[in-house]
Amino acid sequence: MASSNSYKLRCSIPGHEMDVRGLATAVFPDGAFVSVSRDRTGRVWVPNSSPDKGFTEMHCISGHSNFVSCVCIIAPSETYPRGLIATGGNDNNICVFSLDRPQPLFTLTGHKNTVCTLSSGKFGTLLSGSWDTTAKVWLNEKCMMTLQGHTAAVWAVVILPEQGLMLSGSADKTIKLWKAGRCEKTFTGHEDCVRGLAVISNTEFFSCSNDTSIRRWLVTGECVQVYYSHTNYIYSLAVFPNNQDFISTGEDRSLRIWRKGECAQTIRLPAQSVWCCCILPNGDIAVGASDGIIRVFTEAEDRMASAEDLQAFEDELSKATIDPKTGDLGDIKMEDLPGREHLNEPGNQIDQYFRLIMKCHAISASRWFCLLVFSRKSKALRFLLWHKMHTSMRTVMTELVFLQEYDYVFTIDVNEGGPSMKLPYNVSEDPWLTAHNFLQKNDLSPMFLDQVANFIIENTKGHVVGPAQSASGDPFTGGARYIPGASDDRPSFGADPFTGSGRYIPNSGSNSSAPAGVADPFTGGGAYSSAALRQMATNIYFPKTDGVTFDQANTSQIIAKLKELNGGAPQEHKLSEEVLESLEGLLVAVCGSNSDNSLPTIQQINLLWKASHWPEDIVFPVLDIMRLAIRHPHVNQTLCGEAEGVQLCNHLLNLMRPEGRPANQMLALRTLCNCFSGRHGRALLMTQREMVLSRAADLTIVCNKNIHIALATLVLNYAGCLHSQPDLEGKAQCLSVASRALETVQDKEAVFRLLVSLGTTVASDQTAQDLARSLGVSSQISKYSSVSDPSKVGECCQLVLKELQ
Repeated sequence: MASSNSYKLRCSIPGHEMDVRGLATAVFPDGAFVSVSRDRTGRVWVPNSSPDKGFTEMHCISGHSNFVSCVCIIAPSETYPRGLIATGGNDNNICVFSLDRPQPLFTLTGHKNTVCTLSSGKFGTLLSGSWDTTAKVWLNEKCMMTLQGHTAAVWAVVILPEQGLMLSGSADKTIKLWKAGRCEKTFTGHEDCVRGLAVISNTEFFSCSNDTSIRRWLVTGECVQVYYSHTNYIYSLAVFPNNQDFISTGEDRSLRIWRKGECAQTIRLPAQSVWCCCILPNGDIAVGASDGIIRVFTEAEDRMASAEDLQAFEDELSKATIDPKTGDLGDIKMEDLPGREHLNEPGNQIDQYFRLIMKCHAISASRWFCLLVFSRKSKALRFLLWHKMHTSMRTVMTELVFLQEYDYVFTIDVNEGGPSMKLPYNVSEDPWLTAHNFLQKNDLSPMFLDQVANFIIENTKGHVVGPAQSASGDPFTGGARYIPGASDDRPSFGADPFTGSGRYIPNSGSNSSAPAGVADPFTGGGAYSSAALRQMATNIYFPKTDGVTFDQANTSQIIAKLKELNGGAPQEHKLSEEVLESLEGLLVAVCGSNSDNSLPTIQQINLLWKASHWPEDIVFPVLDIMRLAIRHPHVNQTLCGEAEGVQLCNHLLNLMRPEGRPANQMLALRTLCNCFSGRHGRALLMTQREMVLSRAADLTIVCNKNIHIALATLVLNYAGCLHSQPDLEGKAQCLSVASRALETVQDKEAVFRLLVSLGTTVASDQTAQDLARSLGVSSQISKYSSVSDPSKVGECCQLVLKELQ
């Protein structure tokens, strides 16, 4: 096929009635693509047979109650061998369609504002971004996790092809890298909203922004190249199959083709906003614009439009004019611009205004004019030129920059349709007054006042004028913090794990040895062996649905430590002898040999609860008593009941703060694990799951194997409770926290329990297995498959990998 090495128009497709906001290459039929529009429809286009070089509408889909803003294709599966079409809209919903019917197969709800970007991954995973500042991961019609961290609208999302990594770009000017629901890295460099992302490879990606730049990044965080050519907002990117060359479109009315890092070709379009683009399998380029027309460009000569159609396109370009309402000249009126004489005047208030100098006194189709613009950001003058060339009747422009600087320039889409509008805003302004002026200026109904004002408030939340306060000292508290092994008067883990002196060690005792590989993998008991495992048809490791608890204790040492610390406690915190005797009696009641016949009293439980609020540097023996007592049915019911349970949960989570004391963190985690021993405790923790697991996951950064074992046990207990339930969001969180913990945990017992939690989560659950695959769990845990000491780690890992095959 002959190639001209330069793209020219192939065809124009006037199928939509309003802006074309999204394009995606379809899987079926060959050469087809999908478009979505503000006219609330999506359309599937298929190429006409030769010699006709255009496209025919094969299918029209509808299901949104407001305009459609984005589209992506979900890869084929056994159920849907032609793939699916996912669309996001201003009604806050995502609709998923097949190619067989015009109405959606199902609708995904959960976002609280416009869904403006979609990306699909392996195993049916769907990633969405919204004006509500969040991204969401969907699988099998369910929201599996919500990615929170951006402070403004999420304009762009993509799923990287491997490693379970996801990217999101936002109006807060940042890009975030996510893994298993956690933000791994934040990329900064763009000076305005990030509007588009495009994958280059497993390790590289492009981004584009309202700051008129395109950046190339490594997933490790480095920006390796910045591309400049556009002179206004850049809305979309698409990468050619060679993973090097790419295309971009934007508010400067252009499609640009980039070859070897340079803008090799610029194609002007007779439309203000060129919203979207995609590359077809044959290398042709489709773009959608604000005039509702899809245009396809090709470099293959046999697919190029006829000479008559090419001339008609040129004529259409020559007739295109700048509409002052669209923002090319901002709020500037031609008659108000200063003339050449102002060159001789001294400048003032440079930090607030641009100095505009007009060489000609009016703008017309037959005259040249120039603007000198001073930017307080760049501290430099820019020379801008516009003219109309009569010889070719083609408009040639060096596009204008904004003539006034703002902290934000939002694109507002109003419900009643029409083109999008620019809303400039400075953080020092009143959002309600700005919204009022915007509505008046654009002749819009006052009914939109609340909607526009709230949009401004939400998307500028937390931003203030002036530099941010720098942190000093400890990143959590602002002061010094406890470091295990430090040679000061704070606790060291060199001796007693809490105080640096004495002999009390929680969980110590005659039965405190680690479980052997040939015994029960959790308790050390049992009678099976590794050899027996290989011969058994059943999986002895998971699913594990009975709770794992921390039961071992030396009660005499606990009481001795409690009395020792009470003796040195400040007077206002000293416990009376009556309270000490009550706590000792409670400990005997729940741990003594006659515990089955002993019933802890309400008074003892209340005193335990009160004592658990001792100062954090001495409270750990009380927490150890609580850890043991919570296993007793009567204590479990009392402390984990509907009214008291939330208080207990909040208290333990407060002790688990990342900046807290490791002893308290560990014992709080163990207490939560032991809550699972009773019906009321399980019910409490299941209702508080999201908060508990989120706080627990923050402790993966603490370098303490006892904390890691307790954390792994907590995840395992949650996985066991969720195993037989259809709570996909809960299982997704278990997968996420386990995956996150495995990146830092070194202790083999903690690793083993995390592997069992993974196995329990995915066992007999195809959706959970698909999510685990999409998160890259297999590649993450494969390194443990050959671990032989202890053998249970490698054996369990192999069984999990088998589930994920």
